[in-house]
Amino acid sequence: MVMGRPKQKRAWQRIGCTLTAGLILATSLPLTASAQERWPRRNLFEMLFGGPRYEREEPPRQYNRRGDGVIEMAPRRERNRSTRVAAPRPPAPVVPPKPEPVAKLENARKILVVGDFFAGNIGGELETTFEASPGVAVITRSDGSSGLVRDDHYDWLGELPAILDEAKPAIVVVMLGANDRQQMTSGKREKFRTEEWFTEYKRRVSELAKTVATRKVPLLWVGLPAFQSPSMMADAVTLNAIYRARTEEVGGEFVDIWDGFVSEDGKFIVTGSDVSGQQVRLRGSDGITFTKAGKQKLAFYVEKLARRHLGDMASPELVNLDADSLPELGLPATASKALLAHPISLSDPELDGGKELLGAMPNTDIQSQSPRDKLVKRGEMEAAPTGRVDDYRISTTQ
Repeated sequence: MVMGRPKQKRAWQRIGCTLTAGLILATSLPLTASAQERWPRRNLFEMLFGGPRYEREEPPRQYNRRGDGVIEMAPRRERNRSTRVAAPRPPAPVVPPKPEPVAKLENARKILVVGDFFAGNIGGELETTFEASPGVAVITRSDGSSGLVRDDHYDWLGELPAILDEAKPAIVVVMLGANDRQQMTSGKREKFRTEEWFTEYKRRVSELAKTVATRKVPLLWVGLPAFQSPSMMADAVTLNAIYRARTEEVGGEFVDIWDGFVSEDGKFIVTGSDVSGQQVRLRGSDGITFTKAGKQKLAFYVEKLARRHLGDMASPELVNLDADSLPELGLPATASKALLAHPISLSDPELDGGKELLGAMPNTDIQSQSPRDKLVKRGEMEAAPTGRVDDYRISTTQ
């Protein structure tokens, strides 16, 4: 018992030192102004034996989604749902009515469109353009992968004469060349861009153009557009020069569409002006194909020249005037009820109510002349009225 008391004394001394150090550290820490206002400082007696507890009034907290910050909550406002008015919806765009397709006349003039996938685009848009014109019919004969090089796939030189004899067109539209940047397949295989290749290619273009020209049919050869690939763009310029020269040799017309699909600097464009002048997307993401607006612009170049050859047949107001569609003129049904009329000679002087021809009557001389004519022609001036300030005559009355 005696030996245990010093140990207990030392234990209580260590506890006292620890409490003293803790109190000194706690009292040495400064409190912020907000903390002093919320929790008043406690004395040593209250720290050792307890004292009144102060309730902490903390504002409600709201953490953000990441959990690393506190968002101050604003007072919630009550909305008056009775006064809420729904926003008006924008009016639906007005779509112009599509013209109804009309029946074509028996003597309707036919536009034959032949070529690759570009020609198919032109033919489809021309059909839409002239669907309300009874005097114009559009016939499209296209093969998307065809050209003048791979005649093993489709031989245009061999197939075109039969197509012309069947369709009997009034105008022929040709667009080829998008698939021709490859090796020749018939005869000796020539590589693209060699001199032999261009010689054979020019011969084939000339033969195709002469096939149309020998039938006395107007030929419209549509050139290639610009492409996104620089090499394809350079080849298109070379091929267009061949198409233009060979087409004009046989009396055809070369349709140059190049400027419609390049910028002012001559560079390839994806977005440009459509047929109405609005900025729209014209080309596909591959830099080759056309969008709907691009196809319409492509066909618009052909339409302008085609209307010049079609004349009044391209008018939608053209109707077939036969016995069933003639208007009622009120003429007698039988010849016996018709009134007899005496013939009138065009040289009869009584036709217009006079016997003299126009200009036969002599001109009457004008005896009286105006004061202006007297002053200009004769230099005479009429006397001023009596009593006017410019009357310089001496009065004879006394």
